[in-house]
Formats: sequence, structure tokens, C-alpha cells
Amino acid sequence: MPLLAHLKELRTRLIRALIAVGVAFIVAYALANRLFQVLTWPIREVSHNHVLLIGTGVGEAFFTKIKVALIASLFLASPVILWEIWKFVAPGLYEAERRAAKPFVFFATLFFCLGGYFCWAVVLRVGYAFFLAEYASIGATPTIRVSEYISFSAKLMLAFGLTFEMPIFAFFLTRVKIVDHRMMLKQFRYAVLIIFVVSAALTPPDMVSQFLLAIPLLLLYALSIGVAYVFRVPPVAETGDEPIPKQISET
Repeated sequence: MPLLAHLKELRTRLIRALIAVGVAFIVAYALANRLFQVLTWPIREVSHNHVLLIGTGVGEAFFTKIKVALIASLFLASPVILWEIWKFVAPGLYEAERRAAKPFVFFATLFFCLGGYFCWAVVLRVGYAFFLAEYASIGATPTIRVSEYISFSAKLMLAFGLTFEMPIFAFFLTRVKIVDHRMMLKQFRYAVLIIFVVSAALTPPDMVSQFLLAIPLLLLYALSIGVAYVFRVPPVAETGDEPIPKQISET
């Protein structure tokens, strides 16, 4: 397709993804009170309900509910978003590559939600326990703004959701012969550096959050190497001729 047609296709996919997010937002906003209780569970759990969450603005409760609903809508609409991304990319792939990546949407959604859940159930508890211990060490009583708490938690959950996609992309790129396990092992030192840079960029400016993201990322990179090794293209398949793209063969 010409460039203009590609842009029209991209616009269509973006509009559909935004509609999915909008529908999910309406549903999530109706459940915003319950979702807020879920999101604040980590800090209430580690503090035994002793931490006071406060609001300092007239409309802060309203905007907090909007933030909560928006976070939930991104997770709820993630299958549709990933599906639209896949439908935009798929026409440019070979038929064999399409078959190899058919489970992409399912597993990408699964790992995205697993990343968010892991952050909520494990990382936030560890992080808030550390921060509250720091308050105790200086003899201060923490009172935390609701909006700051939601923003901090949302950034970490979305960061973990995105970074948990690493094995999925390792599988996809291995099947289309862009990377392999030997390349990933060879570039391990550079990967460690990039992981810590990405962790610093995606998390709030404190060392604890950066390490809480960097350590799982390192484990995910190791898992991605294993995925690339298990699903590597056999040498016999590499000796054949490249398949003709479907679009060309049909013409």
C-alpha cells in the first residue's frame, strides 16, 4: 500500500483501540470505588491500615476516580489494543510468520496482565514496606496524598505490564529470524545496561523502585533467552528459499 493508505489504516486501528479504551473506561468508572480499594490494598496491608491517605484539593477525589478508571481501562482493553496492533503489522509478514505469531494477542495480553498483577501483589508491597520503614527510622508519621499514591502505583504497574512482554517479543523475533539465543547471550552486558537505564526512565526517581523493576527485567531477559533457544528455527528451515509474501503471490 502507498504511504497514505498506511496512515489511513493506522488511523482506523487507533480509533478502534481508543473506542475500546473508552468503553472499558465507562465500565471501570462505575466500579471506581471498589477498584480504588484494590489499588490501595498494598499500602494498607503493609501498614496494617495505619497510613492515612489524604486529599488536599477540592476535586482530588473525582480526579482520583478518573485515574483509577483509566488505569483499569488500559488493562481491560489490552486484548483489543494488542489485536489492532497485530492487524496493522500482520499484512507485512510472510504467511509462515503469521502462523508463528497467531497466539501473539492471547499471550501478550496474559503477560501484560501478569506483569501488572505481579507489581500490585509483590512489588508494591515490598516497596511501600521499605518507604514506611524509612518514615519510622526518622520518627515521622506518613500522610500520603491520594493522587500521588495512585500516580506512583500506576506508573509501576504499567511499567511491569510492558516489560513482562519481553518473552513474547523474544519468541516472535526468533521465529522471524531477527534474533536468536546466541545473539542475546552475546549482548547480555549491553542488555543489563539498557535494563537499568529503562528502569530509571520508567520508575519514580528512587533507587528502590528502579531495582524492583530492574531485577525482574533481568530474570525476564534470561527467560527470553530460553524462549529463543526452545523456539529457534531449525537449521533445515534456514536453508530453504524465503517464502513469497502473500500479497505478491496473489498478484
